[in-house]
Amino acid sequence: MSATPEHTPARLRAIPSRLLAGAAAVGDRLVGERLAAEGAHKWHFAVLVALAEGGAASQAELSRRTGIYRSDMVAVLNALADAACVSREPDPADRRRNVITLTAAGRRRLERLDRLIAEAQRELLAPLAPAEQDELVRLLTLLTEGHRPPHEAR
Repeated sequence: MSATPEHTPARLRAIPSRLLAGAAAVGDRLVGERLAAEGAHKWHFAVLVALAEGGAASQAELSRRTGIYRSDMVAVLNALADAACVSREPDPADRRRNVITLTAAGRRRLERLDRLIAEAQRELLAPLAPAEQDELVRLLTLLTEGHRPPHEAR
């Protein structure tokens, strides 16, 4: 049985990390449901965005750009390649690796997924006024950047 807000002790309801975890769980559920309805996953979206914004890349580079483990990246790329969203071609500079490129179908898929992600964000942030939404994003960015390990590029 999970705790309901009226039964949760006030001290627990005031812990920022607990509140962030709860909001993150809601956001993850909203995004996951919308993407799943389209046969997609958040990692598919991440790879398509990384290719659209950063250009063609190796599998290892895509892992760095997205934070997806290399071992998981293979399955993500297989699914995207099966859907003709990405192409894999041998790297002319190093024939042992492939260069992953976003296809026209991948761009169309990304446009659709962008709309679904935006819908989920609107639902998640609906209790907040537009200025509060902007402030929340600003504060979350500060928290995230402030706790990024020093070796990670900012």
